[in-house]
Amino acid sequence: MSWSADTRLLLCIAIGQTIGWGTLFSVFPLFGAPMEAELGWSRAEINAGLTLALLVSGLAAVPVGQHVDRHGGRRMLAWGAWLGAALLALWSATESLLLYWALWAGMGLAQAAALWGPAMAVVVTAARDPNRTITGITFITGFTGTVFVPLGAALIAGLGWRGALLALAALQVIPGLLALWLLPAAPPRAATATQGGFSLRAAVRRPAFLGLAACFAAHAFIGIGLGAHAIPLLRERGLPEASVLLVVALHGPFQVAARLVLFSLGGRVTMRGVGRLATLLTPFGMLVLALAPPDLGWLVLYALCWAIADGLMTIVRAAGVAEILGREGYGTITGALSVATVLPRTAAPVLIALIWEGAGGYGPVPWLLAGLALLGAAAFLAAARAR
Repeated sequence: MSWSADTRLLLCIAIGQTIGWGTLFSVFPLFGAPMEAELGWSRAEINAGLTLALLVSGLAAVPVGQHVDRHGGRRMLAWGAWLGAALLALWSATESLLLYWALWAGMGLAQAAALWGPAMAVVVTAARDPNRTITGITFITGFTGTVFVPLGAALIAGLGWRGALLALAALQVIPGLLALWLLPAAPPRAATATQGGFSLRAAVRRPAFLGLAACFAAHAFIGIGLGAHAIPLLRERGLPEASVLLVVALHGPFQVAARLVLFSLGGRVTMRGVGRLATLLTPFGMLVLALAPPDLGWLVLYALCWAIADGLMTIVRAAGVAEILGREGYGTITGALSVATVLPRTAAPVLIALIWEGAGGYGPVPWLLAGLALLGAAAFLAAARAR
């Protein structure tokens, strides 16, 4: 069978990103309880590792993006994947909390090198149709949690948490091999960040960049905040436990369905149009969450709006940046946009917890999220109009 270059690129990146996000991110919550039981560390001490990784990953995004612009992303993705595999193996042997935190600081570097930013830079520079290729990738990666959460739980049950980490480390070797085997050695537009007078300082002052940064920061706060608090928030509404889990579980299928529709539309839509839809659905979904009675039908509507918006924004953060800001210095620019989301991503769970404590419940939280979503929508609309 002869594959087109875009199909080969799509499958390589999609498989690599699914494994990478699955092993380096999605399974993390599964290890808290067994590590607490064996090592006696608190849940806060364990979760501090992931927070540290998010901070390091955000700070490393710009230099990683600059390297990808100059040299291409093939080797960066490979070495990042293998660094992640090595750190998973070391995590399996750790007995020291300080060493555990040091490993997760290193994991932040691995995430910056192996996950979304460099992978999308490769697609934008190498694909004939980047928008369609990115949409196809996100369709496949939408199943990451569906695959890796039960897989991780089964590995922990069968091998213990240390053995499970060694198995995940072995899996994480695969993305590096795929990158070296299937990705182009010299992307056709590599090194654009150093040609044509590109200046990061000038790029980040553009109104369109500032609008996208504000939009992505708001979206990051909402996404991470809901990821940490959606289940207790819905429980507080008095829903049966089965309904709570159903509303949360619908997020993945609704995301994937939205991406499938977008993939089928192909070139008939623009990323500006997709972004407008996503950013307007987000505040609508948050308002439904704020106003809805404890009724499953209304909360499924919230889940539908938020999942479609979240699923589409994943694509906008990759293909939309290229459409609005251009491809020159793409890796560097997307790295700078990632930096803008570091503080919202790390602050959201703690800030929402503080609001819950201060208000005696989650009542104000959906209104806060709706307000941020409206600001994000306005920022995107301004960015989309900029030329």
